[in-house]
Parts: sequence; C-alpha cells; structure tokens
Amino acid sequence: MSQRVENQAESVRFSAGGLSLHALERNPYGEPGVLFLHGWLDHCHSAHLTDGGLYHFTDYVADVEWTLSALGIEQVHLVGHSLGGSVALVYASARPEQVVSVTTIESLGTSGGTADRAAERLRGFAAELHKLRRKRTYPSLDAAVARVRENNSGLSERAAVHLVRFGTRPTSTGGVEFTFDPAHRWRFGFSYDEQQLLAILGAIRARVQVIRGEHGFTFDDEQMKARLARLGSPKPITVPGGHHVHMDSPKEVAALVRAFVERD
Repeated sequence: MSQRVENQAESVRFSAGGLSLHALERNPYGEPGVLFLHGWLDHCHSAHLTDGGLYHFTDYVADVEWTLSALGIEQVHLVGHSLGGSVALVYASARPEQVVSVTTIESLGTSGGTADRAAERLRGFAAELHKLRRKRTYPSLDAAVARVRENNSGLSERAAVHLVRFGTRPTSTGGVEFTFDPAHRWRFGFSYDEQQLLAILGAIRARVQVIRGEHGFTFDDEQMKARLARLGSPKPITVPGGHHVHMDSPKEVAALVRAFVERD
C-alpha cells in the first residue's frame, strides 16, 4: 500500500450534476480549505458537455457548490483568476455563511453593462448557437504558443508555454489541439447588469483581497471604483506581470494568498 505524500497534488474526480469535474487536490485533510478557480478557457481537464449543451455563468457557480459538497468542505477560502474571480465573488454572495475570504486575481466581477444592452446580448447569443464546435489543429506546440500570445499580447512566453503544454493534446495528423470545449467561446445569453452586480458585491460578507498584474487590468475608472466600494474598498495589490500574473510572479502571488488566508 503506497503512502500518501502530504504536499503532492493528486487527481480527484467527482460529479457536478452529472458532469465529470476534475481537480488537483493537495493535503485534503488539512485546514483551512482553499479552492482555486481558473479563468476563461483555462481548465483542469474536466469533461465537456454533450452536443447541444450550453454553458451559462450560473453553471460555474453551481460547479463550486457541487465541488465543495463532493470534497466535504464546509468553510472555504476562494481564490479565482479572471472569470474564476468573478465566479468566486458571486458564490461568496450566494453562500455568505460558507465563504471566509475571497482573493481575486485580475478580476472584479463581470457584468453585461447597462440594462438596455440585454436585447443586444440575447441577439448575439442566438446568432452564435449556429457556430460549429470545432477545434483548430496547430502543426506544433510552438505554433500553438505563438497563437496564444497573438491573442493575448500581455501574456509572457513562460505563461504561454505552460498553458499550451498543459492544455493541448496530440492529434492523429501529428499536430496539437487545445482541449477546452469550444462552446466556452460562446457568449452568455444572460449577464447581470451593473446595478445587479453592485448589489451582489454588496451582499458579500467575506474578506476580499484584490490582486492585479502591473501590466494587466486597471481598476482606476469610476465603474471599478464603485465595485471596490461595494466590497469595502480593498486596495488592489499590484504584482509584476500581466493578466496571468500568478504565472508571471507565482511566488509573490502565492505569498499574498497564503498571508491573506492565514490572517486572523
């Protein structure tokens, strides 16, 4: 019988309403419980929805609920990057008795703008339903890295290489393809407008830490200032790096997360 290594991450799978989710779990019997949520198109090798299935923002919130239930975590610190940060904030509003703290990385919530944009969003959602769920093949890992950096000019080469190595698989033609579900690219048919989002942020009772990359998002405009105010005005902490600052400066971000989680 093999002995478990305390700090070694191990794969764990569980059902989220019938969908197979995958996580990397380390020290499962330790406290406090910390759940990390990845950003848009990043992933930890979970199953895809079947053909015809759609992803909505609240589905991601449900994934957090099912994950915590499956892992038996009652009190949790959430850490989310980009879209994952938005999900963490909304979940903290929905479960104020369960979430102790939230650390958002390059994220301060997502909204569909003003209420008068609702019809425009629905039109875009309906139009994208006719897109094919197809994957593009790249001739090599280097070509896939180049494509990732083309789409995100602020992404460092180190971060791009990591994302590609972790997030692709070989094809029968000798190239590689990304393993995320192409349906994630489709826009949500519904998104909270700005006033709804402010109400959600105002209902959060957990401590909130905001981390941003030096070359990532800025939180200086009036909209972001209003969101920060609803969260109790935490001052964003700037760390060297871009939108994937946790990959550009992993030690610095890890130290901030650990100190915040362990704070009395």
